[in-house]
Amino acid sequence: MSSAVEKTPAALPGWLPASLGRDFIASLVVFLVALPLCMGIAVASGMPPEAGLITGIIGGIVVGLLAGSPLQVSGPAAGLAVLVFEIVQEQGVAALGLIILLAGILQIVAGALRIGHWFRSISPAVVHGMLAGIGLLIVLSQLHVLLDRTPLPSGLANLAAIPGAFFELSPSSIGSMEAAFALGGVTVLSFLAWEKFRPKSLRLVPGALVGVTVATVLAYVLGPDVKRVMVPESMIDALNMPGWGDLARLGETQIIVSALIIAFVASAETLLSAAAVDRMHDGPRTQYNKELVAQGVGNMACGFFGGLPMTGVIVRSSANVQAGAITRLSAILHGVWILGFIVLLPWLLREMPTAALAGVLVVTGWRLVSLTHAKHLFHQYGPLPAAVWALTFVMVVTTDLLTGVLVGLAFSLLELAPYFRNLKLHLGHRDAGDIAEVEVSGAATFVNLPKLAKHLDEVPEGRHIRIRFKDIVCLDHTCAELIKEWVARKHKRGIDVEYQLDKDFRFGRMLATH
Repeated sequence: MSSAVEKTPAALPGWLPASLGRDFIASLVVFLVALPLCMGIAVASGMPPEAGLITGIIGGIVVGLLAGSPLQVSGPAAGLAVLVFEIVQEQGVAALGLIILLAGILQIVAGALRIGHWFRSISPAVVHGMLAGIGLLIVLSQLHVLLDRTPLPSGLANLAAIPGAFFELSPSSIGSMEAAFALGGVTVLSFLAWEKFRPKSLRLVPGALVGVTVATVLAYVLGPDVKRVMVPESMIDALNMPGWGDLARLGETQIIVSALIIAFVASAETLLSAAAVDRMHDGPRTQYNKELVAQGVGNMACGFFGGLPMTGVIVRSSANVQAGAITRLSAILHGVWILGFIVLLPWLLREMPTAALAGVLVVTGWRLVSLTHAKHLFHQYGPLPAAVWALTFVMVVTTDLLTGVLVGLAFSLLELAPYFRNLKLHLGHRDAGDIAEVEVSGAATFVNLPKLAKHLDEVPEGRHIRIRFKDIVCLDHTCAELIKEWVARKHKRGIDVEYQLDKDFRFGRMLATH
């Protein structure tokens, strides 16, 4: 054992961290994943590509330095693209910067008040229904970009216009619309084919990058008359900072309401992503309030410099973990690589067809529209959580994001209706020899989720654990998911966990792992 310890420093100079090699490789992988997504999400948001790149840089360097979730990677998120598009169309680009700036301030305040854990209390059915609705809206809008057209302001308008747009394609002549559609199609096919057939030695090369590269090479060689990515010669020219006159608008009701929505959605997506990242590794756990403050600082910077709103992003974060990252350095370096790329190689970005970026977003959006989670909710927890998912999804698509989320949250309260008079949760812990016993009684609902999460996190490590459910009157799917994730994490560390159920316990199906 001692010889192994002695060999570790020999791999790198003593002044360098031992994890540098793995973090360096992971940062390159995340950079390759993030580059096309940053630009594609910006285009889908009705903003220039450099706005997404600015957010990627800030998310990597600034948030990476401050993050409470060391292996999470932050940047522009597809989940906010639809909301940003609506803000830009209705209020303008200048208002967007103010809204993101104010949303960042709200996140800092929320973190300082230590309410980060409460975002975990939001029903998973609402969150996944929201993301599915956003995914469909992204697909509907980006199908227009695939045809070199401009998306319409609403999802239903985009849906209604799609048949007519495709009827305009000519099978006998190749114009800009046909060429753009072909390049977008090549992007999608290359993306999916690479992910299905790529060799193991190249498993870390992302499909999105392959798809955009193939389409860009074809566009460069064939030279079709299609829209291409427009980025300024200098990143200084891309910065769009608000003036004193703009800052005076911070008190406007429309600005404040939009900032509240951005802060709420971005915080929920970030902290749920952080919880998912925690399940992927055995390193330090997320400090939710610290992460919320870091996101707030990042969003303030994005609003000030003309970027998009940011969140913690599960696609980039999972790529980071899978590539072997150990510390926050990988996230920081990926931001450095984005900055270096756009400073040194802006001409290469200008060769990319916008239809190729739309192709990446079509795949990304469609993957958000996953029925897997709805099926899981139905089979594991019954029809009510699945109905919450479906209602949230439909309302987000047919009305707007805020209405969809509020309706979903209101409908999810129905799960508590029979227990409104008895929502108290009682928790206990005792040592029984070699066993640490956790006792849960009363109502385990999303109202008490922060309390339950804190209690479980304080259970001592290294021993057999027994969770005793006593006189449980309600166990909702939010708390059931939390318990199962906690148990799975303990099992991964080699710690045995067992359930002790009262004979009257009627929520056994919720705790099943399959």
